[in-house]
Amino acid sequence: MTGFGPLQGLRILDLTQALAGPFCTQVLADLGADVVKLEPPQTGDMARLSGPFHPSDKDMLDSGYFHSINRNKRSIILDLKNEEGKKILKSLLPSFDVLVENFRAGVMDSLGLSYETLARECPKLVYAAIRGFGDPRSGASPYVNWPAYDVVAQAMGGIIGITGTDTEHPTKVGSGIGDTVPALYLAIGILGAVLHAREKGHGQFVDVAMVDAVLGVCERIVHQRSFGKVSAVPEGNHHPFIAPFGIFRAKDGAVSIACPGDEFFQALCVGLDAAELATDPAFRKREGRRANRLALIQAVEKLTMGYTKAELQERLGGRIPFGPVYSMNEIALDNHFAARGMLAEIKCSTIPERVQIAGIPIKLSRTPGKVARRGPRQGEHTDEVLKEVGFSTGEIASWRRAGVVK
Repeated sequence: MTGFGPLQGLRILDLTQALAGPFCTQVLADLGADVVKLEPPQTGDMARLSGPFHPSDKDMLDSGYFHSINRNKRSIILDLKNEEGKKILKSLLPSFDVLVENFRAGVMDSLGLSYETLARECPKLVYAAIRGFGDPRSGASPYVNWPAYDVVAQAMGGIIGITGTDTEHPTKVGSGIGDTVPALYLAIGILGAVLHAREKGHGQFVDVAMVDAVLGVCERIVHQRSFGKVSAVPEGNHHPFIAPFGIFRAKDGAVSIACPGDEFFQALCVGLDAAELATDPAFRKREGRRANRLALIQAVEKLTMGYTKAELQERLGGRIPFGPVYSMNEIALDNHFAARGMLAEIKCSTIPERVQIAGIPIKLSRTPGKVARRGPRQGEHTDEVLKEVGFSTGEIASWRRAGVVK
């Protein structure tokens, strides 16, 4: 595969599994980094077993979950519990800029592969870790040894506490943002550390806690408590102090409407044939709409329920901040996502047609990224990668016989 993207030349050794770690390295691979996924023997990354699987994939070899977050990568199999496997890993490091892992705190240390050990052998190495509650090197959380998944990070990071219809019904965000948001933060941290290493000649430890990252994107709840002396609670589908700003029912679903300013509110009233709202003293100015927020929400929704989503789009689209609430089936039919390349296609050997995964949101005019290939088969590139760093065919064959590599 020929090089592409702004990160050509950046090499990443990826020891991650599940979602948070692989999503981070996938973002970098989409922008051209050479990401080599180091998988253990037996099953490899747990995402390979998670599905969904295409009906024609009888042997369940091509998990949609795995391909979505591991496209553009290469895979090698290396047993890090074997002393020879550890030596091979250390031999690989001088050829790589970054190592990324998402084990529980202390796992790599117990293998004799701690950041400090690897940094002594490879001073320019950027070592990046993503864990539920972070690494003790950056601050010893009382929960450092707790396992964590997306829903745990959402719960303790604060986003579930402000999501839902009311305080009695806290609601998880549908997407796995407890994993993907920390992954994006880690990708940014990695790029910053790589720039520093290239300029100054030494790497560093990059640490993102999933719970911290969720709180980071819930920044509003921090200043609400500190400045406004309010502990935020679920506000349903509407903004706690701007109106109209939220989700409103339509005849056949729901739409989003956001009118924080007077000009947009007047345009909304015109689009809904609601002259009485536009002239109502309680709603005419921003302060009044805020003070009478609940009454205004009810008034606007009474109007939107008289139209379908398509009718509301015709009346309001492009005139105010507006969007229909889409299902994935509707996303697939909207030309915006096709025009923006957000429904990328890959070819898998077990599936007769090309299948879709999410495209790349980051658009660069000179060095664009791309979804260049499917996720790798487990160990598909073991020989290729080991030969690149100078190991011979004989050495690789002997390690394979011993079960160190596959």
